[in-house]
Amino acid sequence: MPSPSDQRTGLAYGFVAYGLWGVLPLYWHLLSAASPTEILASRMAWSLPVALVFLVALRRWSWIRPLLRQPKRLGLVVAAAAVISVNWYLYIWAVNAGHVLEASLGYFINPLVSIAFGVIFLRERLRPLQWAAVGVGTLAVVVMAVAYGQVPWIALVLALSFATYGLLKKGVKLGGIEGFSVETTIQFLPALGVLIFLGVRGESSFLSDGAGQALLLAGCGIATALPLIAFGASAVRLPLSVLGMLQYLAPTFQFVLGLTVFHEAMPPERWAGFALVWLALAVLTWDALRTARMSRAAARTASASQAVMSRVVNRAQAAEPKTSA
Repeated sequence: MPSPSDQRTGLAYGFVAYGLWGVLPLYWHLLSAASPTEILASRMAWSLPVALVFLVALRRWSWIRPLLRQPKRLGLVVAAAAVISVNWYLYIWAVNAGHVLEASLGYFINPLVSIAFGVIFLRERLRPLQWAAVGVGTLAVVVMAVAYGQVPWIALVLALSFATYGLLKKGVKLGGIEGFSVETTIQFLPALGVLIFLGVRGESSFLSDGAGQALLLAGCGIATALPLIAFGASAVRLPLSVLGMLQYLAPTFQFVLGLTVFHEAMPPERWAGFALVWLALAVLTWDALRTARMSRAAARTASASQAVMSRVVNRAQAAEPKTSA
């Protein structure tokens, strides 16, 4: 287990990461004069210089050559970059189209989708309470689909794309900064091409809307990198059970912003759907905490038993008569 000071540091980094992700809708809203395509392309293009600064500062280059020698692993990186691009685009579009609440629902649903992916693709076995949580989450989607007369597709695509991204990242096995760097490298040229195309057509707010808009678009790289790096620093210092609870901060902040800042409608049927999702997450969190507590107790018991056995063996050896040479 990490030391108490490491855990406190990890918690601080975790709050920074998920807090920044939670308030990102405010940043994307400031850029509403730009199209979602331009915002996405700017996010990709300006992320690469930020990644290079971190790589140079930390001197992390040794991972590049082994990655280039593994085509299958490199293919997973390309797929991950493509999937996260879809996720980013839809999220930016949803925020600026007035769908912040449904976007937050997508990230509430994401842990449940990730669990389902673990069963389907990794053949993981679920505990009964995990099955119950997935079932309640599925019921929430059905309730909202029936109430609204349409499937909450924004939430589902966000949840599915981010869960797919996580699944691909498990196969890639790169650190936070390394993964961010190689993904933004893959995204850079297509993003640059889109920005040039928009500039030629006179549709670039970077060129036409003044220095403030240009600085905000350039700042997309920092807005993307900082929470990801803080998350990486948190992940190496915190148990997964704690990290799993922290991940609900971001959609909670987004939910509050949708209600209080963007003043989106929250009719009873939407409250019902969210309530079911929150119930599923409460069951999931309680099960994770209980399992972690039982694992720690079992580890302490095993350690104590090993210590007792060691003392018994030492005493037996000490009691044996010594033979003279």
